[in-house]
Amino acid sequence: MSEKVLITAALPYANGPLHFGHIAGAYLPADCYARFKRLKGDDVLYICGSDEYGVAITLSAEMAGRSPKEHVDIFHKVNKDFFQKLQISFDHYSRTTWEGHVKVVQEFFLDLLKNDYIEKKETLQLFSESENRFLADRYVQGTCPKCGFDKARGDECQSCGASYEATDLLNPKSKLTGSTLSKKATTHWFLRFDKFKERLADWLKSKDWKPNVANFAKAYVDDLKPRAITRDSDWGIPVPLPEAEGKVLYVWFDAPIGYISATKEWAEKQSTPDAWKKYWEDEKTRLVQFIGKDNIPFHSVFFPAMTMGQDKPFKLVDELPANEFYNLEGRQFSKSDGWYIDLDTFFSKYSSDQIRYAIASNAPESQDSEFTWKDFQMRCNAELLGKYGNLVNRVLVFALQQCEARVPAPGDFQAVDDDFIAKIQSIAEESSKAYEHFHLRRASQAVMELAQVSNAYFDMKKPWQAAKQPDKAPEMRTTIYCCVQAIKVLALLSAPILPTSSEKIWEMLGFTVPLSKQNWDDVLKMEIAPGTLLPKPVILFAKVEDEQIQKELDAMKALSESVKKENPTFPPLKPEIAFEDVKKLDLRVAKILQVERVPKSKKLLKLLVDIGFEKRTVVSGIGENMPDIQLLVGKQIILVANLKPALLMGIESQGMILSAEHDKVIELPIFSISPSGASVS
Repeated sequence: MSEKVLITAALPYANGPLHFGHIAGAYLPADCYARFKRLKGDDVLYICGSDEYGVAITLSAEMAGRSPKEHVDIFHKVNKDFFQKLQISFDHYSRTTWEGHVKVVQEFFLDLLKNDYIEKKETLQLFSESENRFLADRYVQGTCPKCGFDKARGDECQSCGASYEATDLLNPKSKLTGSTLSKKATTHWFLRFDKFKERLADWLKSKDWKPNVANFAKAYVDDLKPRAITRDSDWGIPVPLPEAEGKVLYVWFDAPIGYISATKEWAEKQSTPDAWKKYWEDEKTRLVQFIGKDNIPFHSVFFPAMTMGQDKPFKLVDELPANEFYNLEGRQFSKSDGWYIDLDTFFSKYSSDQIRYAIASNAPESQDSEFTWKDFQMRCNAELLGKYGNLVNRVLVFALQQCEARVPAPGDFQAVDDDFIAKIQSIAEESSKAYEHFHLRRASQAVMELAQVSNAYFDMKKPWQAAKQPDKAPEMRTTIYCCVQAIKVLALLSAPILPTSSEKIWEMLGFTVPLSKQNWDDVLKMEIAPGTLLPKPVILFAKVEDEQIQKELDAMKALSESVKKENPTFPPLKPEIAFEDVKKLDLRVAKILQVERVPKSKKLLKLLVDIGFEKRTVVSGIGENMPDIQLLVGKQIILVANLKPALLMGIESQGMILSAEHDKVIELPIFSISPSGASVS
């Protein structure tokens, strides 16, 4: 029975170009799921669009010397074009600056206000007299209140990692003009998330989400507090109240409402203005929202609470597939650090199917994963070319030469042929389950498993030998008949991931109606009839040479090194201290026994360390760029052992681990001879 499925992918911020890390997190998994569900005959609507408000955009626009609207226009087009190159099959791609978005967001605000979920408060914010405006944290820098670093950001110190409010900075200044800032009273509106605690907790109990999503959401609900939803700015959705002139709604408040306004825009463009309601106001709709893990709180807690506070019966999310981070050669993608892949250059050399498969086969579903050029080469050569493309080419070329370019009529089936057909059906069932449950890696594996099994069957049956013996002609025809049926299923199973290649295969099998217009179950059942004319086969993939990959690696490293040389950044020296102050530190060799990540934190790790005479728990902010934190176990490091215990994220930390950080890479000094507990001086 078909179902109605509304699919959304996190709205990309129109403040810069997307990279493969973004694609792996939300957009490719959502696209493969949408393509699969369409093939299953479901009523599918896949919605996305640009997120175009917020302080980060106004700051970037001012620094670039253009208006915020000019700025978002540029990156809306850049990212939309990229999605098209990657064949992301949105049914509609909107933007939050379209005029219809304003009304939907303001109605959300007014319903929450009417239902007593919003309150007004007066707060102190940083104000620039010279610019005559309040400045958000991204516009501010000053001295860190924790470590004294004098170029700390407005919300986090890049030297010691401390988080704070911008008003906590010492000597705060405008990042744009350098002018001194003062604290000034201003009025803002706060959403009373604390009033939704019980309802959210009960609702989350019914969700069978991935553990990383469900556990994070449940822990987040426990600590819900009122949260400001307005800013002083002229770029954003205006607060719809007479006394709120100069106030706009926070971008995190308006952005998820963009899913609804985008669906309304889609309906208008279809000339069916009320069609959006059949998706958003029907409890039978299955709402599936694909996000990266940094968006979990907004989609699992904030937006559901905002929706619960509405007078309209909007759908709450049913499924929330959230992937982990996708890195590049062991580091985070970073344009500013020169550690990225230029997408225009990439698409001039490689196909969208190649990158779609490389990402899907190594998708960061349960833990961080990464793109490496060597892995990309292996996926392209050993799998797409060596298994997938090789099967299609060898079978169809053989049929062209030995079967008059037609599907041959099979002879009597032997046990090996029956087993092969049964295996095809078994893999197809596994593939369907994988797509249905958002296991894109397993779906990719099923595609290659079918290609490998089919190649092995072809090799075992040796049709090239049977073709030379007239009495074995029926056996040869049976082999090719079975292989053609396998290729039909291979095209189907790979269609969500490899849309171009699967359509080419479909055409090479003699079909004229596109595969994307077929029904999954019908294709599995159908027979490509004997006598069907098979067009001349074409090569699906080209080999990616070693020299080509080495050039890519060299170019990427050279770009990163040039950026480092142009913009070396080091924290300034701290004020001088006396030798007697140094002597107060008790530094000890400590052996790491256990390590785990602290929930709701990108950086923090909880470690159990042995300092010889006792074991201690230490919380350390060294985990953000460590794909495999278990490699720390057994290492002997330096611990500040006489530091006063501190409560971090609800965990008492009994010491501090010493480390070095440069270019977002953290290194620990490691001891190999000194025993745990030895003094370090």
